[in-house]
Amino acid sequence: MSINIYVGNLSFDSSESELRGLFATYGEVESAKIVVDQFTNRSRGFGFIEMTNREEGLKAIQGLDSKDLGGRSLKVNEAKPKTDSRGGSRGGGSGGAFGAVRHE
Repeated sequence: MSINIYVGNLSFDSSESELRGLFATYGEVESAKIVVDQFTNRSRGFGFIEMTNREEGLKAIQGLDSKDLGGRSLKVNEAKPKTDSRGGSRGGGSGGAFGAVRHE
């Protein structure tokens, strides 16, 4: 069973390959994604890692939370689904003008 991991407080200079390499020391990384601003294409300072093996992912979280990367102390934990202000899970929907997703 795979695990999704949130990685926060990233340096704006961090790359997806750097992030992948960091987590690969703990196990197989399925994907590494740094979230960027859709208008400026600049890093928003956080990203997500998906690891194939849940146990390896939990070890990565434990080993990398608060680790220094690029002069910043990482915040690493298991990614949780977004919830709306009423505490419910946010559905798909079209997103409208402010929730647009850019596909390339």
